[in-house]
Amino acid sequence: MKIYCVGGAVRDGLLGLPVQDRDWVVVGATPEDMVARGYRPVGKDFPVFLHPETQEEYALARTERKTAHGYKGFKIYATPDVTLEQDLLRRDFTVNAMALDEDGTLIDPYGGEADLRAGTLRHVSPAFGEDPVRILRAARFAARFGFSITPETLTLMREMVSNGEVDALVPERVWQELARGLQEKTPSRFFTTLRECNALAKILPEVDALFGVPQPPHYHPEIDCGVHTMLVLDDAAKHDYALEVRFAALTHDLGKGNTPQDILPRHVGHEKRGVDLLHTLCERLRVPGECRDLALLVARYHGDVHRARELRPDTIVHLLHHCDAWRRPERFAQLLQACASDARGRTGHENDAYPQADYLLRALRATQAVNAGEIAQQCADKATIPEQIRQARVAAVAGAINSDK
Repeated sequence: MKIYCVGGAVRDGLLGLPVQDRDWVVVGATPEDMVARGYRPVGKDFPVFLHPETQEEYALARTERKTAHGYKGFKIYATPDVTLEQDLLRRDFTVNAMALDEDGTLIDPYGGEADLRAGTLRHVSPAFGEDPVRILRAARFAARFGFSITPETLTLMREMVSNGEVDALVPERVWQELARGLQEKTPSRFFTTLRECNALAKILPEVDALFGVPQPPHYHPEIDCGVHTMLVLDDAAKHDYALEVRFAALTHDLGKGNTPQDILPRHVGHEKRGVDLLHTLCERLRVPGECRDLALLVARYHGDVHRARELRPDTIVHLLHHCDAWRRPERFAQLLQACASDARGRTGHENDAYPQADYLLRALRATQAVNAGEIAQQCADKATIPEQIRQARVAAVAGAINSDK
């Protein structure tokens, strides 16, 4: 029985990156051998065991091939005669198909180290084409490491898309990989990679539709709506904003993808159109509620936030009400983060200040100081309580705004 460290831990170690988790492969053992050594079996689909002390996962070396049955459409074979090379062959990219033996010697049968030095992603074998999730993983690794995809792998990815492989992806897995891609160092690479292999139009047609759509160059020197969206997304990543903010950055301008041709490059009413498209997208991918709700607010109100200094006090109170800012001030702050990224995500405006955020937060704090309970107690006509509270909040905003002038 031999044990090898494999996969991402080997890759990250060679890159000089921190190694978070280690995966181990055991060659020449049976499940009975593992149990006899104190390993605890977990899972039902293929033999994986937890180390009795470290609790790290150890998997028996295995091969797989596509079939009508078995785990996710694959039949798993894990027998003592499966070699390390066979186990590595089933992996996605050469940079993930390396191993270290117990002495720390690198085992690299498929040229992963050379591809790592070259900054390229290359599929290990034609079996790559049997799992459409690997297209999403390619995009994610491109976003994380800035790697390019070799022409032959990109060709295979395009063939997978044209053959309908991507259509078989389940929504939960798409969202899982999408969320990971959004949280990478340069998330725009995730989406441009998908677009390069024609998968974006299948997975996120609402985002794909933004590319090639013009905007007024006076406000958007980058002109292209898709390019703008990628700049906004990368700004959100640059500022280390949360997943919810990054998803809102990605989807804030969806309505510009179906602006009537006769009014281009203007996008009158894109906010409402964007909300409708976003509802459809979130339902299709089963986007979690926190991400969905913030994205809907940003899609609907980002224009109002940008114009904050032009808004009347009663309009600001209306905005705070519809954003549920009094009960959810932390989400309102996230909305302002997404709007700030929207403003900075324009060519030549990357370092612009965004005073609208402080302006609206100051207005929010002023309304939070209004004692709604006290107003309710003093109100003789209970039916007028909501209006009295609203008026008090409008007056508080007016006072805060005037003191700023």
